[in-house]
Amino acid sequence: MKKSGFTETEHGRIAWVETEGDGPAVLFIHGNSSAKEMFGRQFESEIGRRYRLIAFDLPGHGESSDAPDPGATYSIHGFANAAIAFLKARGISQAVVMGWSLGGHVALELMARWPGTVAAWITGTPPAGGADMQDGFLPSENMGLTFKDQFTEEEARSQAQAGAGADVPLEDWMVAVALRADGRFRPLMLQSIIEGKDMDGREIAETALQPLAVVTGGAEPFVNNAFLNTVAYRNLWDGKVHVLDGLGHAPFWQDAPRFNALFSRFLDEVIR
Repeated sequence: MKKSGFTETEHGRIAWVETEGDGPAVLFIHGNSSAKEMFGRQFESEIGRRYRLIAFDLPGHGESSDAPDPGATYSIHGFANAAIAFLKARGISQAVVMGWSLGGHVALELMARWPGTVAAWITGTPPAGGADMQDGFLPSENMGLTFKDQFTEEEARSQAQAGAGADVPLEDWMVAVALRADGRFRPLMLQSIIEGKDMDGREIAETALQPLAVVTGGAEPFVNNAFLNTVAYRNLWDGKVHVLDGLGHAPFWQDAPRFNALFSRFLDEVIR
């Protein structure tokens, strides 16, 4: 069983969904121009029955409102502020954080800034920042859409397909949420990165005490997987970067049983 609702914050009205599992909270943060529905295959699994899984739409995404002050919210650190405000408003004082793509960068900031972060898991996210941010990514046509202010329907479809996986059947809602996203956030996020206003993901990964799981698809189209092993992680879960052979940017959607088995073990270990 799931329940859903809306929570008012200074960053706008936040839409959320959660399972009725009675275990500790696990917060899911989606990627650029996506939505909370991307985690449906985790919420519908046995993990959702054992843990209180919570996913929300970032401001300017999905069913959440656009940010009332775009300059204050539309950046990695601004989205982290929105996540912290959401957690506070919901009365959640501790959680494991799972971040995908852009959500992974937000999850890293939560590791450093939100004391309630028990552990973090990032997928489709290079823990990079500052001078090495560019090294963490692969050049591609779709990377050019990452910071484009408005999508055509064709561009939204291309972005959604690249996110879900090249051979994954695309669902109509994936294109709809890419088109719905408040395009103002993309150039504002780029500006924040260029101006160095966000925290350095590599520094966080190399200094954070909490366990950090780094999981990537072997056929990842955006992240430079070679870069992931250049980071001197302080507390890397399992002592290695997990590479899921044959999977792309969203392995949790593309092969949920395989992903969920690993994620379930992670939760059991870091929460125990």
